[in-house]
Amino acid sequence: MSVRTAGVAADPAGAPDRDAGRGPVLGGLAIMTASAASNQVGAAVGAHAFTTIGPVGVVAVRQLVAAAVLLPVARPNVRRFTWGQWWPTLLLGLVFATMNLSLYTAIDRIGLGLAVTLEVLGPLGVALAGSRTRRDILCVAAAALGVYVLVLPGPSSDYLGVGLGLLAAACWAAYILLNRLLGGRLPGLQAPATATAVSALLYLPVAAFLVAQGRLHGTALLYAVVAGVLSSVVPYAADLIALRRVPARFFGVVMSVHPVLAALAGLLILRQALDLHVWAGILLVVTANVLAVATTRTRSRATG
Repeated sequence: MSVRTAGVAADPAGAPDRDAGRGPVLGGLAIMTASAASNQVGAAVGAHAFTTIGPVGVVAVRQLVAAAVLLPVARPNVRRFTWGQWWPTLLLGLVFATMNLSLYTAIDRIGLGLAVTLEVLGPLGVALAGSRTRRDILCVAAAALGVYVLVLPGPSSDYLGVGLGLLAAACWAAYILLNRLLGGRLPGLQAPATATAVSALLYLPVAAFLVAQGRLHGTALLYAVVAGVLSSVVPYAADLIALRRVPARFFGVVMSVHPVLAALAGLLILRQALDLHVWAGILLVVTANVLAVATTRTRSRATG
């Protein structure tokens, strides 16, 4: 998901100019943090519609809204797509459909903070894939301990909700890998826009069923639309702007903020209070993610 430190740019002679580039980097980090906050607030707002249209209904509306906004912006020329461009795009659409449904269902069952913390294990796994250093092993151990502390397995544990959170994590990992692949095959937002349209088509029957039942209206529809804007449209646009300002590795650091922001959004918007052990588990997973990013950065510097 550059080998220089945040806010430090090197001149051709090798002398670092600590002021050059610091403003854009800080601005980019602020944009990425705002994007993460928007994502979690959108998920919390969408959860208000679960009782009326269910998680699958919220996901359907979210995908339709995202496609309606992204397609006119990206304007992908799908008639000229080659098979090498189509197959990862179709897979990405399937990943979108599965990731959002599994995450929202997990939120419904185990709460926003725990569900998002489990989901962040996906990017963590991608960052650590193929690594064998002591620090990598420490990251894996910290993440595993964090999940155990989060869940504290027992007779009352919602294992289905936890499993769905882990499925969302696997989908997020696949999303990262597919985006890396598509980044060299399709320009701009063409890949995510087309993939979002594919996902929206998969959910059209759900939307039609809810309309036929008279359930897709009023506040439930409003909550789902807000979730689509805040959790899909705003993050896509914000991340695109941020990538022009900061090295891509900082996305890993910002991903560590997601569980904390999700827990706060769940507390403030959904009144989902978290036990002390859940906060401890979140801290362990966040620490593992930060260490993983630091490990990747150190390795890049050594090989660079």
